[in-house]
Amino acid sequence: MSFQGYLKTIKEKTGKGPADFRQLAEEKGFTKSGELTAKAGDITKWLKDDFELGHGHAMAIYALLKGIKNENSE
Repeated sequence: MSFQGYLKTIKEKTGKGPADFRQLAEEKGFTKSGELTAKAGDITKWLKDDFELGHGHAMAIYALLKGIKNENSE
């Protein structure tokens, strides 16, 4: 699945896009001023527990938060 495919599926399932997850991560203290401060395991646990995302989809959001990928990545 492409990164865009992951984002599309996440949006369909949760109603939230990249900006929403960035804001939520900041509110939860996983990021500070947009910089990731949490470990991958903490992020994926949060996304699995709160949004029922699978591991691959949770890792896509982690990659987004870490800056490895962005909304335009393929």
